[in-house]
Amino acid sequence: VLPLLPYGVSYHHEDFPATISLRNETMAQLVHDIGMSVARCGAQKLVMINGHGGNGPALAFAAQTINRDAHIFTCVESGETSDVDIAAMADTVNDVHAGEIETSTSLANRPELVRTDRLEAAVPRFSSRFLDFSNQRAVDWQAHTARISPTGVMGDPTRASAEKGRRMWEVMIRNLVEFVEDLRDLSLDEIHQRRY
Repeated sequence: VLPLLPYGVSYHHEDFPATISLRNETMAQLVHDIGMSVARCGAQKLVMINGHGGNGPALAFAAQTINRDAHIFTCVESGETSDVDIAAMADTVNDVHAGEIETSTSLANRPELVRTDRLEAAVPRFSSRFLDFSNQRAVDWQAHTARISPTGVMGDPTRASAEKGRRMWEVMIRNLVEFVEDLRDLSLDEIHQRRY
């Protein structure tokens, strides 16, 4: 387990004060260099855990280039192991940023950071179902957050609770541990389903 990276790709939040962001190229190269170092140390599998949507493209590119250059298994887990379970626990559709889910998980871990007196719903509605963030058939599109929500909220934090957040953390941790244990017990050939 390596330390987390305290910065990421956040250009889409730059309309909000104090946003610090890396370029996609910087993030991808940084992660590539770390991954190559890990591979040189003998690791055969690298799971990158991502907690920020803006990092997705850079991390996917880094995973691809690490796999290409080091021939090790690489993947990015951005919540996919738990997305369906978490969505079923939430009451809000299109709960994307600072809404019910993120506020619940924050209330469970760091309640002192949540300003409950300022919670306000701002659930986005989109003109096409293919732009809907919660639709599995939606296209991957990019936008500055402030163009969708002047406060940065995309969801309904008023529906959040610490108890819901604790249940969400339990599911996320359980599913991630199960995934890592699956990988631990598989050879690279088994991961790639070589059967010949």
